[in-house]
Amino acid sequence: MMTITNILIGITLAWSLLAFNNEELMRKCILNPYMVHHRKQWWRMLSSGFIHADFLHLLFNLLAFYSFGMAVEAYYTVIFEEKGAFFYLLLYLGGIFIANAPSLAKHRDNHYYNSLGASGAVSAIIFSAILFNPWGNIYIFGLIGIPGIVMGPLYLYAEYKMGQQGQSNINHDAHLWGAIFGLAFTIGLSPKILLYFFDKITSVI
Repeated sequence: MMTITNILIGITLAWSLLAFNNEELMRKCILNPYMVHHRKQWWRMLSSGFIHADFLHLLFNLLAFYSFGMAVEAYYTVIFEEKGAFFYLLLYLGGIFIANAPSLAKHRDNHYYNSLGASGAVSAIIFSAILFNPWGNIYIFGLIGIPGIVMGPLYLYAEYKMGQQGQSNINHDAHLWGAIFGLAFTIGLSPKILLYFFDKITSVI
């Protein structure tokens, strides 16, 4: 079945594989805040979400996206009907753009800073999924299942703290703001989803 999720996975897979073997393509697509701010190369705010550092980075993001994206797309289709596919696409692309915004603000004068990957969009999808199914498990390393309502706040806190420390090459700000965007965008489209979320939580407590 052709879904928006499958189409995005196909595009990301193809684009990333091409960039692995094409340094010029990688250089033109990667998020470089200096080039965005000073050269007005705004396409990098989105194109960077379709390329990855290596195959493991690509595989991890696509597996996580597929695991949660199919469910979120189905929820969007049920709730928003004919507009569901369009809103779902905005959720994904908006996750990339918003997740990259803090990097643009922080590093717009740093010619050497680069960032890439779909992690911001995937975070937006996962946290939208938590709204629809808060007790659904999120698996750590595919082995340990923790309910989304528990894992979500822990994840946000951890990404915030690691982003403050800035001691790794991982763009923790992108993860954090992608997640926040996923929550805000989904609730903004239909505030009643928040009521549904609380109903699901209290029905188990």
